[in-house]
Amino acid sequence: MIRGKGMVETGGAITASSPGLMSRRAFMAGSAALGALALAGCVSGGMSLAEAQRVYGPLPDERFPVPAVNLKKVDPKYLRRTVRYPTEEAVGTIIVDPRHYYVYRIEEDGNATRYGANVGRAGFLWSGEAYIGRKAEWPIWTPPKEMILRQPEAAPYANGMKPGLDNPLGARTLYLYQDGVYTLFTIYSTIMPETIGKGISSGCVGLLTQDMIDLYDKTPVDTKVLVLKA
Repeated sequence: MIRGKGMVETGGAITASSPGLMSRRAFMAGSAALGALALAGCVSGGMSLAEAQRVYGPLPDERFPVPAVNLKKVDPKYLRRTVRYPTEEAVGTIIVDPRHYYVYRIEEDGNATRYGANVGRAGFLWSGEAYIGRKAEWPIWTPPKEMILRQPEAAPYANGMKPGLDNPLGARTLYLYQDGVYTLFTIYSTIMPETIGKGISSGCVGLLTQDMIDLYDKTPVDTKVLVLKA
């Protein structure tokens, strides 16, 4: 999300994207849907508008204060909620469903916490098993060499981009490993609500910062991660 340059970095790739590129029809449809739900007194799965505003409100005590989520830019179905998700996977396991743009954290009694996500764009989707090999708060972002070759605009950050709201990895990052090796894929945080429910990255998975902090705090190193086929 290299601001001021019309670019969005999603942990693995910079892509041209901005709120201004959204079609008027898409924006108006989203606003109308939110307005109708707000009038009904709920946003998603019984979550009241007041609760959504609290859950996705500003985070002034962070190292870099995080703004509130503009709920008009998020389809209500992608807001955090508890859902039924029967599985044999252990409590705490993270399951990524790129086809439907969701990340699940398995809870007890056949339930899961579900978060809306952005995922890899066409040609960069992947599936398989990994685990959390490392965690970081407000990390430095260093674009891979392969990415710089594809997208030279990332070259100025070859030695690392300092933490902050403009850093593509945001406030929290979970790094995915396989067999002791970093895969170059992450689950990261974003302050760009318009990216949720879209395929925009080179395989990384993004959650709203407020959701990512919730998942991060519950997820220890070595947690299993399953990425389903799209």
